[in-house]
Amino acid sequence: MKKIFLIATAFIVGFTASAQQKAEDLIKVKNDKFDFGKIKQNAPVTTYFEVTNKSDKPVVIETATASCGCTTPEYAKEPIAPGATTKIKVGYNAAAIGTFNKDIFVKLAGVQDTKNLKITGEVLNQEAYDTYVKQGGSQKAKAATAKTTKSS
Repeated sequence: MKKIFLIATAFIVGFTASAQQKAEDLIKVKNDKFDFGKIKQNAPVTTYFEVTNKSDKPVVIETATASCGCTTPEYAKEPIAPGATTKIKVGYNAAAIGTFNKDIFVKLAGVQDTKNLKITGEVLNQEAYDTYVKQGGSQKAKAATAKTTKSS
């Protein structure tokens, strides 16, 4: 009798777990990783992750949190209509020199798991960054320098 009860319980728990929706079932993120490349220390950078509701019901982003305080996600609190798209803005403060690999965890209302986004890059001190740009650097670095200059 105990055996039958245990098997039935395991079956019910397994069935319930498989019926729960996952974030991936409800939303599609155009690119879930972004590499800033080489960036200048103390020159904050931002990127946007495009999120589309691929379900037939409105979806609400409950929270978007980062793996540390140096990364700041911002998101719309309003429901995302079926087929509609919103953007999650992610800023990185570029305070610490070295490579970085940061996670952003997007939690949807009514869904247990999270959708993970990732930003990466390398922060250089002023001298190393200037040398990098003068030696050809990437177009991304040049564009970031131009953007930083314009917003100052």
